[in-house]
Amino acid sequence: MNVFEEFRDLSGLEQLRALIKSGRRPPIGDTLGFALVEIDAGRAVFAGTPGPNAYNPLGSIHGGYAATLLDSACGCAVHSKLDASQAYTTLELKIAYHKAMTDRTGEVRATGTVLSFGRRVAFAEAKLTDAAGKLYASATSTLLVFDRA
Repeated sequence: MNVFEEFRDLSGLEQLRALIKSGRRPPIGDTLGFALVEIDAGRAVFAGTPGPNAYNPLGSIHGGYAATLLDSACGCAVHSKLDASQAYTTLELKIAYHKAMTDRTGEVRATGTVLSFGRRVAFAEAKLTDAAGKLYASATSTLLVFDRA
């Protein structure tokens, strides 16, 4: 069963709060070892610790790890603004990589915020930082908001 099926009749913010409270996470979080740790209206925070399983051939964490956390943070920031009849999908994600990560980086947090939320389109941004506040990557995202079938 989809992790959100039992929360289907809740608003986006209520869904995400229920997910955190349940201690579960979507399967991608299990695969890459990250989770939604904070949620408020228009703001989402994901935390994860990159490990050797995410290395690229150059010996650093693959950029896809940062991209996934940033996309999740932008998406869930928008998700938190949805009513129970709405859904969303990412139309565009632009990422800037500021510093390479390794398995010694430690926990990183992707904090996403909604910049604007319209009837059909939302815009969000996110930053990926370590415990000391060092910036590793940032992103902007355009998301399509639509009625759920």
